[in-house]
Amino acid sequence: MNTEKEQAVILLSGGLDSSTCLAIAKDQGYECYTLAIDYGQRHQAELNASAQVAKHLDVARHQVMPLDLTQFGGSALTDRNIDVPEFDKSRGVIPSTYVPARNTIFLSIALAYAEVVKADAIFIGVNAVDYSGYPDCRPAFIDAYEIMANLATKAGVEGHKLRIHAPLINLSKAEIIQKGNQLGFDYGLTVSCYQATENGLACGHCDSCCYRKQGFKEAGIADPTRYA
Repeated sequence: MNTEKEQAVILLSGGLDSSTCLAIAKDQGYECYTLAIDYGQRHQAELNASAQVAKHLDVARHQVMPLDLTQFGGSALTDRNIDVPEFDKSRGVIPSTYVPARNTIFLSIALAYAEVVKADAIFIGVNAVDYSGYPDCRPAFIDAYEIMANLATKAGVEGHKLRIHAPLINLSKAEIIQKGNQLGFDYGLTVSCYQATENGLACGHCDSCCYRKQGFKEAGIADPTRYA
């Protein structure tokens, strides 16, 4: 009997959504290879959190990939001259925290890593319900990327079909938190804030903080976030 586990690459930022994705992948029996991208974001706290989460969930390997998107800027997360906006659900525009083509870039790196570790699955924590309107978090983007990935790789043309899993894409933040809670995940390990301190203290005012606070409240679960 073949008891070998299937491999999966999980894009792990250290935030709430990607960490829940990792917990789901582990629960589904995958041998998990986590990938964090050091892209020049405003703080290192989320990268530190990703390492803690990976260790806590006992992954096969945790990889940090350096990629300096500050060379381009164009986002409040990669350009210190652009302020991180406070939460405003009524604004109806994509906020300045959108990083141009970020998920396309991240999935490309994950795709390369998946070929190397012979993984047939990539997990990404995108969400199209409680989110800031980023275009690369929508189901149509994930579906299109999966088609491209299977056309673009040696593994794909040899018949090793790759699946891109976005298990949170149609869930509210409360439902995501409830799912992770059911799996016994400790959200106190995570950092979601766009402008957290180096010690991981959250601002409590950015989009990410506000969706996170709202999620814990609606889920009826105590919020373990440490606020500045």
